[in-house]
Amino acid sequence: MEFTCPRCQTAVDDDFYGPCESCRTDLRAAFQREGRTVEVSEYEPKMNVTPNAVALKDD
Repeated sequence: MEFTCPRCQTAVDDDFYGPCESCRTDLRAAFQREGRTVEVSEYEPKMNVTPNAVALKDD
């Protein structure tokens, strides 16, 4: 399929519509980020919540 690159307006012959190969390479380099590890504290239930509230309920 022939079309013009929506980013740099050059003629492109590709299978799918979108940026050309050089524009895709530039975009990958510009938006590449490193992964990071996030420390999360252990879950602590609220004091107003009883763990067995349903089991203690009287009929």
